[in-house]
Amino acid sequence: MMQEAIATVKKWLNEIVEVLILLAIVGAFVGVLFDDYFGVIANISAIATKFGDGGLAGLLALILFAHWYKKR
Repeated sequence: MMQEAIATVKKWLNEIVEVLILLAIVGAFVGVLFDDYFGVIANISAIATKFGDGGLAGLLALILFAHWYKKR
């Protein structure tokens, strides 16, 4: 019973992450078309800058995040 509950929560979280990724993609597309009205492109740029400023730790975090996402 507990494993079913954990599986259900994991399924919900995966669906929420997929929706958030789609919203980020749509936001970036709208930002390109309408001069970044919601600031999505600026926020993506800020996140990329933080990874770059992190040096080796930022690079490792980015690699781990990419590996985790690819594994899903």
